[in-house]
Amino acid sequence: MLASKKTNILLALAGAAVLMASSPVLAQDAATPAAPAAAASTAAPAADAAAPAADAAAPAADPTTVSESVSGGHSGGITPVSMFMEATAVVKIVMIGLLLASIFSWTLLLIKLLEFGALNKATDRFLEAFRGARTIADMRRVSTSEEFDGNPLADMAAAATEEIELSRQAGLSVTGDHRDSALLRAQTAVAAVQAGLPKRLSGGQQFLASTGSTGPFVGLFGTVYGIMNSFIGIAESNTTNLAVVAPGIAEALLATGIGLFAAIPAVIFYNYFNTRISNYGTRSDGFNAELINAISRQLDKGA
Repeated sequence: MLASKKTNILLALAGAAVLMASSPVLAQDAATPAAPAAAASTAAPAADAAAPAADAAAPAADPTTVSESVSGGHSGGITPVSMFMEATAVVKIVMIGLLLASIFSWTLLLIKLLEFGALNKATDRFLEAFRGARTIADMRRVSTSEEFDGNPLADMAAAATEEIELSRQAGLSVTGDHRDSALLRAQTAVAAVQAGLPKRLSGGQQFLASTGSTGPFVGLFGTVYGIMNSFIGIAESNTTNLAVVAPGIAEALLATGIGLFAAIPAVIFYNYFNTRISNYGTRSDGFNAELINAISRQLDKGA
């Protein structure tokens, strides 16, 4: 009996030892399935949170795409050259036409400055030579010389002296009682030449006047057309973002800027040369009186 009790005690101790040894393994086995479950439960909300973020990020890229499509892709910044290149065909034609008009206006400025400079110098030389003439024949010789060919005042003197010479060749008296009629014919010949003086000096003025008066309106036409196309693009893109709207409107406004750039100098040049033409006309009026007085003196002397 005693032996059997000892045996039962030993078996109980051995069972307890086995249970104690196996309990950490069971605890580890029990914890192992819990880790994936926890990871899965943690990943699921993270994925759910990431999905709205991705959905929110996706529309954020759309305005950039729309902006590039509407503005023509001004990723490198907006410059006059880029605005011109991205403008529509009609606006480009308007800009090119205005730029050519501006270039031609500046060319006219240089040409007419040289023309008036040479004209005034030639006129000064002619007046000096004319005032040294002592007879009507000398006046005619000076005014018809090759040196003063095409000079307006020389042409006036040539017309007057030639009329006196034609009267003599026709057997008409140009002195005495017929002096006044001879002077009247000479004055008429001078007036005919002087009447064409403004036309001779006003070459290019009509172009300057047209450019100055119509340049802003032509540029405005390009602006209106460009803004119209810009608003059509805004309506199609369904956005009112200023970054999307600005490039197209800037391209359109560039046409008005070029129109003013062409018109303002043209108006200035037109007024300036009108003043110079008027001043030369005043000079020709003074010479007209001087010419008739010189011829009258020679006729009184019987020359």
